[in-house]
Amino acid sequence: MTKNIAHRGARSVAPENTMAAVRKAFDFGADLLETDVGVTKDEQLILFHDNSLERTTDVEERFPDRASYLVTQFTLEEIRGLSAGAYFEKTDPYGEIAAGNVSREELAAYRDERVPTLEEALVFTKENHWQVNLELKDLPGAFAAFPLHRHTLAMIRQVGLTFDQYVISSFNHTWLEEIAAMEPRIEVQALQGRKPGHLLDFEDFRFPVYNPRHTEIDGAMIKTLQEKQKKINLFTVNEPEEMIRFLKAGVDGIITDFPQRLRAIQQ
Repeated sequence: MTKNIAHRGARSVAPENTMAAVRKAFDFGADLLETDVGVTKDEQLILFHDNSLERTTDVEERFPDRASYLVTQFTLEEIRGLSAGAYFEKTDPYGEIAAGNVSREELAAYRDERVPTLEEALVFTKENHWQVNLELKDLPGAFAAFPLHRHTLAMIRQVGLTFDQYVISSFNHTWLEEIAAMEPRIEVQALQGRKPGHLLDFEDFRFPVYNPRHTEIDGAMIKTLQEKQKKINLFTVNEPEEMIRFLKAGVDGIITDFPQRLRAIQQ
C-alpha cells in the first residue's frame, strides 16, 4: 500500500516542522513524518527547512539589528526563544484557517510553538512506534563542510531508534553513499528535482529508493523505476486528482502537506 508521508508534518493545518505539526500528522494517521534537519551556531540539531529564520519565525522582531538571519548564525538558546508558530495565523499558507479547518484554540496555542530539536522529534517517533524520514540539506557558509549526516546518525543512536523507524533522504547523494557504506541496514532515499524544471537523473539507478519531484516525472519513468525494482516516493502531492493518479500508478509513497486528505482518499 502507498505510504502517506506528512511533509514537514501536517503543515497545511499547523506551523511546519513544529511538534504541533508532528502531532497532527500522527493523529491524522500518516505512516511517516518527513522533516528537515538543521544545525545551529553551537552545532545543535533542530527541525528546520530554510537556511534563514525569517519566513517561519519572528526573528526580525526579536533581533532587529542582526546582520544575518541564517540559522547557523544563531545559538539553540536564541532559536528556542523565537515563536515558530505566530506566522501561521498571519499568513494562512494553505487557506485552511479561512476554510474553518483550524480552531481558534489551536491558533492560540500555535503562537507559543518553538523550533523543536531533532531529539524531540526522534523521541516522539520512538515512543509512538512511528517512522520518520529525515531530510539532510547542504548547509550554508562556514557550515558547508559540517558532517550533518554523521551528527544525525549519532543522535539517532543516542535516542535508540530501530532501523525500521527511520530513513534518510537527501539531494546530497555523497552523504547517502557514505551512510550506506557505514551501515547498509539504513534505508537511504535519493531526492531528485531540486527545483521545478530540473531534469531527473537516476544515476544508473544505484540507489534503492528515489524521491522525485512529482511534476517532473511521468508514467513511463515510474514504470521504468518499478521494473528496476526501485521504490518511488513523490513530493509534494497536494491535489486530490494527483493523489489518485499516483495511487493508481502504484508508487510506494506520497509526500504531502495534506496527510488528512490523502488518508481520506485511501479509506
